[in-house]
Amino acid sequence: MVKKKNQKLVEKKLATRAPVVVVLGHVDHGKSSLLEAIKDFEITAKESGGITQHVGAYEVDYNGKKITFIDTPGHEAFSAIRARGAQVADIAVLVVDAADSVQPQTKEAINVIKKAEIPMVVALNKIDKPTADPEKIKRELSKVDVFVESMGGKVPSVEVSAKTKQGINELLELILLVAEVENLEVDTTTLAEGVVIESYMDSFRGPIATLIVQKGILKRKDIIGTSSAYAKIKNLENFQGKSIEQVYPSQPVVVMGFEKSPWVGEKFQTYKDINEAMANVKKEDEKKEAPLATVPLTEGQKALNVILKADVAGSLEAIVESFKELPQDKIVLRVLKSEVGDINESDTKLAEMCNGQIVGFRVKINPSVLQAMKKDSGKRVKIKTFDVIYSMIQEMRVMMEKTLKPEAVREDIGKLKTQVVFWGEGKRQIIGGKIFEGEFRKGLKLEVQRGSEKVGEGRAINIQRNKKDADRLTKGDECGILFEGNVKVQEDDTIVAYSEEMIRGEL
Repeated sequence: MVKKKNQKLVEKKLATRAPVVVVLGHVDHGKSSLLEAIKDFEITAKESGGITQHVGAYEVDYNGKKITFIDTPGHEAFSAIRARGAQVADIAVLVVDAADSVQPQTKEAINVIKKAEIPMVVALNKIDKPTADPEKIKRELSKVDVFVESMGGKVPSVEVSAKTKQGINELLELILLVAEVENLEVDTTTLAEGVVIESYMDSFRGPIATLIVQKGILKRKDIIGTSSAYAKIKNLENFQGKSIEQVYPSQPVVVMGFEKSPWVGEKFQTYKDINEAMANVKKEDEKKEAPLATVPLTEGQKALNVILKADVAGSLEAIVESFKELPQDKIVLRVLKSEVGDINESDTKLAEMCNGQIVGFRVKINPSVLQAMKKDSGKRVKIKTFDVIYSMIQEMRVMMEKTLKPEAVREDIGKLKTQVVFWGEGKRQIIGGKIFEGEFRKGLKLEVQRGSEKVGEGRAINIQRNKKDADRLTKGDECGILFEGNVKVQEDDTIVAYSEEMIRGEL
């Protein structure tokens, strides 16, 4: 029995593969800077505002052993991959700023790692700062059930500085040690399989996808397919943009040759011919829909219609998920169309037809759209583009609030008991009384109450005391008022002076 088992292993050609590592953490705790320090990647210099906007995969070589890193915009894109059943990462590095604290997004990242059921390594970054306090961070992590080894737990941790490169070697050694314990082996004799971790439309090269190979060896001219797209591979590029002939398990690769962009998180496999790949797409494609943040409208509820365009599928999904987090009790944010690619004329036509607005993330506006808008300013639709996801989400909140009607907020200022009505003509009267609460000022709005009911309203055109004009009179003062309103004031009426301010609606 043992002999047969060993023989089977030899036939399968099981090989140790490199670990695939996902880097998660709060938005500004230094995930990309850490990757830059590991292999001198100039990532942050290429990203708007120093924030990673879409998933990227990077391969490093440490002491002859390779590690693949996946850099993500927070946790959303990785969650989307996991939600589709694609277990892409073997190890997670949780990056926490040692000079800050455990933030809400840090906690969300921890939940993502736990759901993925993969081992975690904690990187306490920015240890070079004078205010760094790694022990405090460890205590905070223990409160969210992450117990590092130095605190009696099982989670390895290392103090690092992306700025000075302190602790980088120790981090890589830890990752390789965890990978060794996990015993990462793979069969290289099977047809290539893996996961789509990014896809986008290149205006010159067409649909492009970044893949992580998980089984087998992917080669140029192979035919591959997902449930939404297929490709006869025209070219393979490594993460540095260099053409390569084949890709081994755990390696990231950029693939050209798709007839349309596949969705992030889809599994791909190799097919014998193009017809087989197409048949798989036809079977599943009807079930596939673009991600939309659409909430059903209730009667009388308002909606802000939006057409969303983004540079890559990972960004698109992350943005849509963020849209869903915006409060929508008062106004619903409806994404009528979400698509990868530049803003085109069909987008503007849809916006005109549905009274919607177009928002783009790291995309361009086609020249034909700009020309059409110049020719016909009457049909001009609102188009806004952004380079940072968080700026886009903030602006969407503002746009939703602008759609809401301003709310009138009333503040009662004073009350007066009418004692005498001196004169009246048209809508104006001169009335006298005594202020028994608060104060009266010229120009304030007035409400006339008779008994317990409101009978009318008006305004204090002028106020006097002892027949002399006054700016302000207070409790206890005798007050004469030139009243203008829609009701005839009578003796013993109560006059309530108030101010009213229009406040912008809030979600």
